Amino acid sequence: MHERRRYPRTARLNELVREVLADEIERIEDSRFGFLTVTGCDVSRDLRQAVVYYSVLGDEEVRKTAAEALRDVKAHLKVTLGRSVRMKYTPDLIFREDPAVATGARVEEIIRGIHSGETEEGGEAT
Repeated sequence: MHERRRYPRTARLNELVREVLADEIERIEDSRFGFLTVTGCDVSRDLRQAVVYYSVLGDEEVRKTAAEALRDVKAHLKVTLGRSVRMKYTPDLIFREDPAVATGARVEEIIRGIHSGETEEGGEAT
């Protein structure tokens, strides 16, 4: 009897694509990437597109520079992906900054503001 797989095929493929791209970006010597992390990937059902989510540590200018660097190496990353992963098609790569990371940072900022407001007033908020 065949063992049932824990994750559906698309989830495994998404993770594999994320790993391949993250490893290759790490190998590329381009200072414009800064502290870039590939956080996720969503490959379409027809395998024609892959939305690659990333986060970059830094201000707006650093994030903009990293986005430009990703666009510049897009073709190289696609070739690397095609060589590393057996798929019917090599998907077109679409890079998007991870909204979850930005949302988390905003929530953290709000919480810090609340805590600093408590200490400034010398008491706890009720």
